[in-house]
Amino acid sequence: MILVDAHLDLAYNAINNGRNLQQSLNDLRQSEGRKPEAGIATVTIPEIKNAGIGLICGSIFALPAASAEGDPICYTNQDEAFELAMQQFDYYYRLADEDESIRLVTDKEVLQEVVDSFELGKEKLLGIIPMMEGADPVRDPQELELWVERGLKIVGLAWDDTRYSAGAWRGSRFDLTKDGYALLEIMAEFNVILDVSHMNEKASLLAIERYEGTAVATHSNCRQINKGGERHLTDQQIRMLGERGGMIGIVPYNRFLKAGHKKGDHKELVTLDHIVAHIDHICQLLGDAQHVGIGSDFDGGFGYKDIPHPMNSIVDLNQIYAKLKEKGYGEADIEGILGNNWLNLFQKSFE
Repeated sequence: MILVDAHLDLAYNAINNGRNLQQSLNDLRQSEGRKPEAGIATVTIPEIKNAGIGLICGSIFALPAASAEGDPICYTNQDEAFELAMQQFDYYYRLADEDESIRLVTDKEVLQEVVDSFELGKEKLLGIIPMMEGADPVRDPQELELWVERGLKIVGLAWDDTRYSAGAWRGSRFDLTKDGYALLEIMAEFNVILDVSHMNEKASLLAIERYEGTAVATHSNCRQINKGGERHLTDQQIRMLGERGGMIGIVPYNRFLKAGHKKGDHKELVTLDHIVAHIDHICQLLGDAQHVGIGSDFDGGFGYKDIPHPMNSIVDLNQIYAKLKEKGYGEADIEGILGNNWLNLFQKSFE
């Protein structure tokens, strides 16, 4: 079985947080001490491989100054966003150059090479699909072609508010802008996957309805379970993604899993059962288990103390298997949720 994680902020952690992700997790934790500002790390490249994960979506995320909270590596205009995002793209290329077991997945042939490596007796590869979280680095809709030529496969129009779409954080009254609609048209021309995570509800519904290509939410949970605002998906959003053949990646972040839970609250208050509850809600709503997977967002602003008990690192995504089994899910559905559902979508989308 090949595991897939549809959202990891590797480049951001390496550049903004100064983490050497090519070392072991234990070494990284020891080098940072007990109270790193970014949270106790749960992800390094060796740890991803130890988890049996063969495919991830590696985010390209430029931090807007309005949300930087003292982080000096942020942007105040789109030219700065462009430069920061290109630095992160370069980071992924360096990873692939320096580690012969890593592939930057920019076409279906490389994707198939990664899948084939999980056959018995072969050295397993780690594939990284480049994705953009917040589209401000695309300075003009027409400039998307440049990013596609570099290998960009997935674009989320918002993280915070962008020139293209309102985000889910600020209660913004606008939704998609004129430039947002123009970007969607060009994304469809280049067969880029749309990620509606972080868009506000109205913008995401308009985008899903309007977009001609594949639409997903790489890292979003269910608002029916956690009433914590527009960052989570309503049943209507989930249904629309399912009807379009899309996917939702569940985030094992305690604040996103349990209503009322705050960052820093006792880790033991949230367990693997909370992850399964979000997965099961989507499966019951859509009538099958084919449209849900994992988008962990691990170390994306939270660390070990804010992931469910008894999880310690990304390796423990494997623990979801037993919990789904206990819930009554069959082998094929579990393998789909932990990897094959995302894999099937990418194989179809990359054609």
